[in-house]
Amino acid sequence: MLIKKLFLIAASAAVFSGCAMVPAGGGASDQPAVAAAAERLRIAMIDPTAAALGALVADDLSYGHSGGKVDTKASFISDLLDGKSDFVTLTITEQTIKVVDANTAIVRHSLAADTNDSGKPGKVALKILGVWQKQGGNWKLLARQAVRVNP
Repeated sequence: MLIKKLFLIAASAAVFSGCAMVPAGGGASDQPAVAAAAERLRIAMIDPTAAALGALVADDLSYGHSGGKVDTKASFISDLLDGKSDFVTLTITEQTIKVVDANTAIVRHSLAADTNDSGKPGKVALKILGVWQKQGGNWKLLARQAVRVNP
């Protein structure tokens, strides 16, 4: 478990060093906070806890999968905790962040992952669009849509 945590810390540093941030008017100073929230969500999807996920996603979450399924906050968290959606590895690249206003940000990235959904190993390559909203001073994922790409 210690090795996994050290790997996650090292991966986090790599993601932050390669994170491209698109300049945006008025909210550019929020970009690092949005990037940090997105990274915490990536880590929580690999090693999920109800507390971590609950703090990072909005109550009104609309989470669109590449296969057409749409999750709510409850179903998204439940699927991760129950292993129906199990990320063994999850790499984010080509990330851009545009803070639209004081409470809204658009995050786009490519996602590559090794999965073990319901005990079945697999791989996935996706393009992701995420809409983040500042709620109570914290950035939370409000909406997400994935599109499958050829690896």
